[in-house]
Amino acid sequence: MTDVLLFHHALGLTAGVRAFADELRAAGHSVVTPDLYDGVTFGSIADGVAHAEQVGFEAIADRGVTFADGLGDRLVVAGFSLGVLPAQKIAQTRSEVIGAILYHSAVPAAMFGSEWPAGVALQMHFTEHDEWAVEDIDAATSLAVEAGGDLFMYPGSGHLVADSSFTDYVPSQADLIIERTVAFLDALG
Repeated sequence: MTDVLLFHHALGLTAGVRAFADELRAAGHSVVTPDLYDGVTFGSIADGVAHAEQVGFEAIADRGVTFADGLGDRLVVAGFSLGVLPAQKIAQTRSEVIGAILYHSAVPAAMFGSEWPAGVALQMHFTEHDEWAVEDIDAATSLAVEAGGDLFMYPGSGHLVADSSFTDYVPSQADLIIERTVAFLDALG
């Protein structure tokens, strides 16, 4: 069993994010899904991003960091899109992290003041023509090289393809993302 801290995307803690977490739990892993928006959800990515901009991206990342306290000394952090900010910040700044999974977004390691930490496993998932992640692909490619991590690319242009409650949902891709995520977690467990 692996302890996972999974952060939601700009839409908030949706039923789709909860369902994804349930899939990981069904595979035998412990998953915590903090709500960085205090119960607010959005129907469009643009509205969710506008809310995140109003709150502040750094404030959202910092909210996420506080959730890592006391979760154990062998933690895997994961995040969908906006949730990558706290996940990646925790992965790069906390010694208890053994792995990170970044879904649909990544930022350069330098954003959090350091290189990717040695010994922290990395897995990333992107859709090839995702307009929300165009700028993130370069960061993901660099991180994959730096960390020796896996970067999985999926066909299409959807952004939140693994969220069953959103219009971008692609069941076959979501199943593959879950399969690869579970294999990653099993290997770290």
